[in-house]
Amino acid sequence: MKAYKKILPNGLRIITVPMKDTSTVTAYVLVDAGSKYEAKAENGISHFLEHVCFKGTVRRPSSKDINIELDSIGAQSNAFTSQEFTGYYAKAQAKQLPKILDVLSDIYLNSTFPKEEIEKERGVIVEEINMYEDLPQRRVHEYYDELLYGDQPAGWSIAGTKEVVLGMTSDTIRAYKKKHYVASATTVVVAGKVEEKEVVAHVKKMFVNIPTTKKHSKKKVIEKQSKPALRIVRKEIEQSHVVIGVRTFKVGDPRGTTLAVLNTVLGEGMSARLFQRLREDLGMAYYVRSSVDEYTDHGTLKVSAGVDTKRVSEAVEAIIGEFRKLRDSLVTEEELTKAKEFSIGNMYLGLETSDSLAGYYGIQEILRKKQETPQELEKKIRAVTAKDIQKIARAIFTNEKLNLAIVGKAPEDGVLKSVLKI
Repeated sequence: MKAYKKILPNGLRIITVPMKDTSTVTAYVLVDAGSKYEAKAENGISHFLEHVCFKGTVRRPSSKDINIELDSIGAQSNAFTSQEFTGYYAKAQAKQLPKILDVLSDIYLNSTFPKEEIEKERGVIVEEINMYEDLPQRRVHEYYDELLYGDQPAGWSIAGTKEVVLGMTSDTIRAYKKKHYVASATTVVVAGKVEEKEVVAHVKKMFVNIPTTKKHSKKKVIEKQSKPALRIVRKEIEQSHVVIGVRTFKVGDPRGTTLAVLNTVLGEGMSARLFQRLREDLGMAYYVRSSVDEYTDHGTLKVSAGVDTKRVSEAVEAIIGEFRKLRDSLVTEEELTKAKEFSIGNMYLGLETSDSLAGYYGIQEILRKKQETPQELEKKIRAVTAKDIQKIARAIFTNEKLNLAIVGKAPEDGVLKSVLKI
């Protein structure tokens, strides 16, 4: 699973991941352009741009033309936007690599943004925002980000607001693309039954006209907190959705591997501490899990759960209780070994296909600008000790880093504030 990296003279990065035992190929085009690169007046433009890139190019005038061409070779394709980057990808039989790279590069470089299509897509995105508003288990994560980062890009919604979306024009979209979709900010990743020379030759040809102007940067995230913070959005729903977590480290921090193992002990899998405590012992939640979000200049570990509305305070206390246990007591060798094997096993299970490997290496490149093989990561995971985990737990599980967001029926603020402490 070795990846080969080549940087062209114009700054475009090419990552090739050859796979012998597959008949497919996946190509990703990733760019350093997400919601954290936006101004307040254009919040949501990265996501809007991702949508309308598929609406037609000079050579393929409509979205139907693009879809017919991909369907005619049995390809799968999609796109996505995050805080830090936007991605476009296509997967097909290995022999179709030239075709999918041709389509992806055309979408990426030559989209025409017809005004009538922008008007249509505006309505689609507004309905997407409405859909998220009706999904409290998703929306609570946005409220959690707002709580941590406030009125700065890291605290804004990736989809933006309906008001801003309704005001976007083809001119503002073109101007934003011109600032960010440039060679030095672009990574093309190809994984599957391919050779590096073949990939580099195709990418050079397909992306020969990529702009080489200077990339516009993003503002650094400002983090300020001195005591536990609480955000409650009361909503008449049957279940309360809770996200409680702490500030942690940026991507590439040497403590990141230990944090990942700690997170596995805490809340990954059905034998994890949180699942056993909240679901099996207390019977107060259907779903409960923990996760780590790492970005280029900040990070967080958070626990999410859907709980009985009458037991929200009890759930918060139970989750914080698990934080304390990790801070105050060493993880047993048996539990540590289980967590390591769970992490390693799931990593390899998740890297069996060309699209998963392309995503694995591509996201590393876009966020860290370097590669780490699964074997190298496995070695680091196996080196984590119980004392390492406790050291990280003592650093992150503090009142000065603790945050709680809730959507649903919840107790009065004073009740929750009384239990929101480690």
